Formats: sequence, structure tokens, C-alpha cells
Amino acid sequence: MIKKYDSNKARAKRHARVRAKISGTPECPRLNVYRSTKHIYAQLIDDVNGVTLASASSMDKEFDGVGGNVEGARKVGAMIAKRALEKDIRDVVFDRGGYLYHGRVKELAEGAREGGLNF
Repeated sequence: MIKKYDSNKARAKRHARVRAKISGTPECPRLNVYRSTKHIYAQLIDDVNGVTLASASSMDKEFDGVGGNVEGARKVGAMIAKRALEKDIRDVVFDRGGYLYHGRVKELAEGAREGGLNF
């Protein structure tokens, strides 16, 4: 019998392994990334209190462009950085969500760094 490799299950395992090591605080929240085929999402999460402090995605009304490419991911990174700085958040912990640090995930991180976040 041929078994099909479930890439999303493997990603979830990698994400759980990373989440065991990093956690967000109110002073230094976790910048979480989720990417689908058409869109990309980013959240600043305080794991101590269990709340989302800020979020941005390629589905927001002020977003213009395509969320499924690197230019859109960079714009989402800049949006999350702008929203974080409005709430006086400068330092974050980057959580790549089990994805490889490549392509859209990398561009979102670079866009957030250019916007003023430190990680």
C-alpha cells in the first residue's frame, strides 16, 4: 500500500515543536504567521493572557495587491509593524508557524523589520 505524505500534518508537528520553546508576553509578543495558497496572515499574540494584540492579513480592506506572492507578504509585514508601533510594541518573537523561512514567510519578516519591529 502506498502512503501519501501529509505535508500539513508535518507542518503542524514542526509548529508544535517550535511552540514548546517560544512564548509571547505582553512586553514581547509572538508574531505568528499563517499562509494559505491565496492569502497570508500575521498576528501579535500575548500567550500569558491569551489575547491577540494586533493582526494583519492580505484580506484586510486597506490591503491592495495579491496575498499569494512575496510582494503581498512584504506589505502584510509592513502593516503588522505599523499596527504594533501604534500600540508601542517594538520587540517581538517570530513564530514562523512550522513553515520554512523562505519565500513569503521570509518576505513578511523582512517587511516587519523594515517597518520597525525587532526580532
